[in-house]
Amino acid sequence: MEKLVLVIEDDPAIIRLLKVALETNEMRPLIAEKGVSGISLFLSDHPDILLLDLGLPDIDGMEVLSQIRAISSVPIIVVSARGSEKEKVEALDQGADDYVTKPFNIGELMARIRVCLRKTNLSEKPSSVFECKDLKIDFDDYKAFIGETPIHFTPIEFRIMKLLVDNKGKVLTHKYIQDQVWGYDTTDDYQSLRVYMANLRKKIEKDTSKPEYIITEVGVGYRFVEN
Repeated sequence: MEKLVLVIEDDPAIIRLLKVALETNEMRPLIAEKGVSGISLFLSDHPDILLLDLGLPDIDGMEVLSQIRAISSVPIIVVSARGSEKEKVEALDQGADDYVTKPFNIGELMARIRVCLRKTNLSEKPSSVFECKDLKIDFDDYKAFIGETPIHFTPIEFRIMKLLVDNKGKVLTHKYIQDQVWGYDTTDDYQSLRVYMANLRKKIEKDTSKPEYIITEVGVGYRFVEN
């Protein structure tokens, strides 16, 4: 499957270089020239990997790194002209997976991207049985329990839960969930999705006013948490 690569970079020459290299390597580039728009694209399109410049025109790239790492474990490679050891250590401590200094060798950068993607593929193959606190779901056998008590999910509820669990810790936008579960975006302002989420909470949450599993990100979507 073609990998989606989000590039947050404001240098037109580097953007052109990366677009050609990524497409040549059968990857699909998604470009943002500012940090805020890059975060927005990340939330809406869920890229497989992020290439991040630190010297952005609106907010510092370290802030972008911090915000994205707080909600996602997607691989992040910093590609920056800042080459000091202090900058590299700070970026890696903030959660970057790799750091490439400009000017860079495009072949080496592509190799580093492939390494990050291979690690992700190896580490994110979910078991068919998911357990968190009192919740247990067997996605292969379509069974779910709270403690020892069976709970019944409809087929759509199972698909929603599978999507949330597979992306646990990540914010999934309303549109993304609609596209993945129903295969298309609806025109009812996501009311159907809200009804399904309310029903899921009634089935798995001890207190629906203080959910432990499915958290609403107001105006954005939903996130499954384990802590």
